Amino acid sequence: MWLRQAFFRWLLPAAFVLPLWMLVGWAIFGQSGWALLWVLLMAMPAVFVGQLVLTLLTRSRPSVRAERALSWWDVAGFGLWHGLTIAVGCFIDGAFGWLLTGAIVVGIALIWLQLWQLWSEARGSGARIRETITWSVKPSADANRSRKSPDVIIIDELRSQD
Repeated sequence: MWLRQAFFRWLLPAAFVLPLWMLVGWAIFGQSGWALLWVLLMAMPAVFVGQLVLTLLTRSRPSVRAERALSWWDVAGFGLWHGLTIAVGCFIDGAFGWLLTGAIVVGIALIWLQLWQLWSEARGSGARIRETITWSVKPSADANRSRKSPDVIIIDELRSQD
């Protein structure tokens, strides 16, 4: 449980730390100016926006808000994605392309995982709300029997044509 809670607390800071690591990794591992351009214009904004979107999707689930902890699927997905993002920031020759591709694929899979979990939790609660509304509106059979039918008076109205 403590690991799931730690990942819950890590999600928002990760949106700032992971893009910053891309810039620090560029400086530490001595990459070219073109790599800096890629880091500043592509990698940092993509990781920042992606992490914020994933954080919002994750924290919007009722179970995550109630427990203040992620699911084990979330821990596995975020752990893998963050690990690959850190590895991409190391700019390892020969493996950079594979790591970048892996990070992109895992990021997209993580978005689908969050949407699936959110949809699964929302679908169940929506059905319960509709059932509750239906039960509260539907009159009982005893209430219908106790009422007397009102007298109906029909008035025909003819208009004179002058």
